[in-house]
Amino acid sequence: MLTYSTRRWLAGLGVAGAFVAASASPAIAATEEAPLELGVYFGNTTIAADSAGKVESATIYSSAPVVLRDLTVRYDYRSLADKVTLAEDAETSTECTTPEKGVLLCTAPWEVGLDEWGLAGIFPVVIAPTDSAKDGDTGTVKATLSAAGLEAVSHDATIRVGEGVDLAAGPAAEVSAAPGEKFTSTLTISNAGETVATGASVFFYNDHGIRAEKHYNNCTYVDDQLRSCHFGENLAPGATYGADLSYQLGKDTYAPGSQYGEIVWMTPAEFEDFDAYLDSEGVSAGKPGTDGKLTLAELGTKAGARGYQADTEPENNWSSLEVTVTGKNGTDLEAIGDSASGKKGDRVDVTIGFRNNGPATLDYSRGGSAVTHMSVEIPTNTTVVAAPDFCAPVNGEEWGEWGEPGGRVYGCYPTPFIKAGDQEAADFTLRIDKVVLNDTGTVKINVPCQCDGGFYADLKPANDTAKILVNAATGQGGGQDGGGEGGGDGGGLPVTGQSTGLIAGLGALLLAAGVGGYLVAKRRRTRFVA
Repeated sequence: MLTYSTRRWLAGLGVAGAFVAASASPAIAATEEAPLELGVYFGNTTIAADSAGKVESATIYSSAPVVLRDLTVRYDYRSLADKVTLAEDAETSTECTTPEKGVLLCTAPWEVGLDEWGLAGIFPVVIAPTDSAKDGDTGTVKATLSAAGLEAVSHDATIRVGEGVDLAAGPAAEVSAAPGEKFTSTLTISNAGETVATGASVFFYNDHGIRAEKHYNNCTYVDDQLRSCHFGENLAPGATYGADLSYQLGKDTYAPGSQYGEIVWMTPAEFEDFDAYLDSEGVSAGKPGTDGKLTLAELGTKAGARGYQADTEPENNWSSLEVTVTGKNGTDLEAIGDSASGKKGDRVDVTIGFRNNGPATLDYSRGGSAVTHMSVEIPTNTTVVAAPDFCAPVNGEEWGEWGEPGGRVYGCYPTPFIKAGDQEAADFTLRIDKVVLNDTGTVKINVPCQCDGGFYADLKPANDTAKILVNAATGQGGGQDGGGEGGGDGGGLPVTGQSTGLIAGLGALLLAAGVGGYLVAKRRRTRFVA
């Protein structure tokens, strides 16, 4: 049975959402002067000798939106000689040929739309060892992306052949805790194979509320979020090992509710492959802690080391943590308006949005849905000439394109994460068509929507509406009930904390990892209920 690389398994879980604090975007960028450029990434992969291999695929980028024609990816693995083969994945409709030994050429017979978010999962291939492959063999696959009218680009990936092992995660854990309380969860792993596993690494994807209470020096952290741990101990065949992890629920955890975490075990070589992927996206798995070493204690067993190792059964590498959050800890989201002034024909900027007044953080990152659905009614005597890319004009039940100018009412699908104390901004540019005193529009949050996400348990529903005022009378402002939030020509709504780069960072990572969940949701033709 074919197995998926660690990167693809993690992508399927949506692990990229764990890196919302990172700036993740393709390494290429477009400017008005620079020509459009393509980018391609193909992951380093370690496979086990005497196995069916793994499935890996290319991720492609563009410095600006483009429709690609005659798209091809050429995989050149001649440096691997007779050690490895690449073949078309039978479960896809990709058209691949072998123009010469050690080369696989895959072609898309259709047009492919691409933008700066990237597209993952393109041209998946099976990387399999030959009968002559042995532990320690290594080589390079050059993935070359080309399309009609554009310069071809390439990326070199390292392919390694290792010894096969079978790491198996322990059972799922379930605990209860209130916001701010500490709890312990046992990390468990077994060697389900017949070969000594020379060390193991584990990667964590925990919700925002699950914080590390201790920071070990063989584990990595982003602030108080546990990301990975690395163990050098040999794991004997048939043996089970465990370690107790100390956690604490954040005081800003929403309650009552649930917080979730997943873990995936991998060999050290496979973690190197995954870490190279993170590095290609400008993401770090975190920094080591300083609270001593976390060790795996043997819990039960029956009994070296070679070069690389690869897991032959990654399906059993997963476990989970579910924390039932007790008590009550709610959230007040507040709509924020703005005001601007000018004469007929002027273009003015208004920055609107919403603030999380706390005390709880809202975290919908796992599902990628918006924390609130926001409706924006444009002042009557103005016209939108520029809109945010997460807002679309709505005419009855008809939706326009995201970021399209010219609508009278916009539906916005903003961030899936907003920390207590942070605020989310939406920048609109309006043209004043007629000067009218107190030309008024509205910003409404927590609007009912026949779609995922949204927030309907607001502590103070009275502040869910704010005004957009153009050419306001003296003393009028654009905040809640005309109060002063922003002001002047567009005012200014600063965006603070992790929500600042969330849309771009999380969206790019999800797509690069092969998960389009967030952007698909963001661009979905959802319908707001009046």
